[in-house]
Amino acid sequence: MQTDTIAAISTPLGEGGVSTVRISGDNAFQIAKKVFKPQSNKDLEKMKGYTAAFGKVYDGDELLDDAVALVFRNPKSYTGEDTVEISVHGGTHLIRRVLRAVTSAGARLAEGGEFTKRAFLNGKMSLTEAESVMNLISAKNDRALNIATKNKEGALSKKIKAMTDKLLFLVSQISVFSDFPEDETLCISEDDFLTSLKEILIGLNTLISDYDKGKLIIEGINTVIVGSPNAGKSTLMNLLSKTKRSIVTSIAGTTRDVVEQTAKVGDYILLLADTAGIHQTDDEVEQIGIEQALNRLDTADLCLAVFDTSVPPTEDDKALINRIKNKPTLLVLNKNDLLSSGGEYYEALDIPFVKISALTGEGEEKLVDEISKLLKLNELDPNAEMLINERQYQTVQRAVASVTEAISALEGGITLDAVGILIDDGLAALLELDGKRITTEVADEVFRNFCVGK
Repeated sequence: MQTDTIAAISTPLGEGGVSTVRISGDNAFQIAKKVFKPQSNKDLEKMKGYTAAFGKVYDGDELLDDAVALVFRNPKSYTGEDTVEISVHGGTHLIRRVLRAVTSAGARLAEGGEFTKRAFLNGKMSLTEAESVMNLISAKNDRALNIATKNKEGALSKKIKAMTDKLLFLVSQISVFSDFPEDETLCISEDDFLTSLKEILIGLNTLISDYDKGKLIIEGINTVIVGSPNAGKSTLMNLLSKTKRSIVTSIAGTTRDVVEQTAKVGDYILLLADTAGIHQTDDEVEQIGIEQALNRLDTADLCLAVFDTSVPPTEDDKALINRIKNKPTLLVLNKNDLLSSGGEYYEALDIPFVKISALTGEGEEKLVDEISKLLKLNELDPNAEMLINERQYQTVQRAVASVTEAISALEGGITLDAVGILIDDGLAALLELDGKRITTEVADEVFRNFCVGK
């Protein structure tokens, strides 16, 4: 349990209706009393939890503003500690003065994520629930918000606990059997062991298989737009981003550098990169732009390959097809509003395609549907538990490796005590995943990227 009292601004800086300083720790009430004076002369230390008082906030003898103090008593607070939140009119300078007054009264400035870290350490939430807090804050679409909300409510934690309990039971059986090997009443069925381990492995592998798709929803889809000069790449970029981010002209080769923009397309976030037209050229500057385009293509989650179907495919178009055919690619057959003379060639390829007019917007909804199918995002169960970051993914991978090895060992006739060591390794990984067995270094790393006020 922490003993010092911390404080931070818990609302975004800037002009607004309200700004709030949060104070949490053993001396939260005493410190708040030094800066906040209730109009009703209420004593903050005697107020019930979840009650508020109106008054004024001071820095020493200097009046800063009218204020509202909201009181939370341990353990029924976000952090599990005594907490006071002082809210004043929104303004960057004003709220910083309030924070300065609170720290002068004895509070320490909170570190990044320290409020949530204390909530975890004080048993208010599991580690996976704590990690979901930042995903709630950073969610950019409804599906990412849904994933974060379910994890915050404990969906992933409950699934991990169910598998952890099964492994604990298996380990305990092996332990008892090892201590009393001659006791005939302690009979362990290897078939039951195998069945349990295989059930656990299925659950773990489901989490693994959904991770990459969930990551695209949460973090955004790294998307590169490629094609020959004047195919309509920049027009598509502007259509998807709903901005005039890329310069569009009738002159081929206008785009020579990578132009980036984040766009919400349907219910997905595309991290768009509009690139130089890919074609044979002796122009040194164009060659540099083309090289950048090809580099982005190699690392992209999704390639939108734009082709002008109002003209027959060129040799450059066919060369690009060969380069992208084994990548996650959607052919965007552009200029569908014009008479097509090249569409049949692309439609005959074994690559998903969508017809569109980037100029008029025709086909945009179909494009979103095809992206979802191509990346298999439509296969995700919206109610499924999901891993949300690399730490969780790597930890589950360790559990998968241990359980897989335990199954192979048991099927290979290895003794139960040796199998138990492997099961214990898988158990340790799952305990670490949800914070039941975790080092200080891992905990610090988890909360390091949180915003200070959270």
